[in-house]
Amino acid sequence: MLAARPLILPPRHFVYPRDAEEVERGALEVLFRPGAAPARHSLDAQSSPCAKQSPDAEPFLATCALGFRDPTVPSGLWTTPKPEEVCAVAGGYAYLIDTTAPEWFTMIRYRPVLAVRALPAHGLLLFVGHHSILAWGVAGEAWQSAKLSDEGVTIAAVEEDVLRGIGWEMRTDRETQFALNLQNGILLS
Repeated sequence: MLAARPLILPPRHFVYPRDAEEVERGALEVLFRPGAAPARHSLDAQSSPCAKQSPDAEPFLATCALGFRDPTVPSGLWTTPKPEEVCAVAGGYAYLIDTTAPEWFTMIRYRPVLAVRALPAHGLLLFVGHHSILAWGVAGEAWQSAKLSDEGVTIAAVEEDVLRGIGWEMRTDRETQFALNLQNGILLS
């Protein structure tokens, strides 16, 4: 991750999303060097941005539009279940970038993503939103949970194939506990 955009842009430069007005508000700038040993830098995440790349692939700059300037939303880099993909999160906007073909990317529909949680043992990367959780697997979106909260979802624990968490219910004005099956995202309680 770069502190600022380089003065001289590399020949390969990609902006996510492609025609983003949000870039004017700021951006996460990441210089990928395919085939190089990954650096371990992140704001609050795990990083490994160039797994299984050809050593002769050209570097590229990824400019990821900033969602929100709020310290409560994540920014950083995360590994994904798919080795050639990396997840860049910029102020709660999450981008899954194919490092072998950086013109291909997916923007997670939660705006903002409030938390990101890697579960390598389950082959999942979880995106927590205000009301539900979206799970990303090696083939893309694995599942999305049902509504878990009226405002704010917290992951409390992962025990084997069960994710336990807390959400807030407006009707009762209380926090309620929930449990999700990590295989399919079905609500257990």
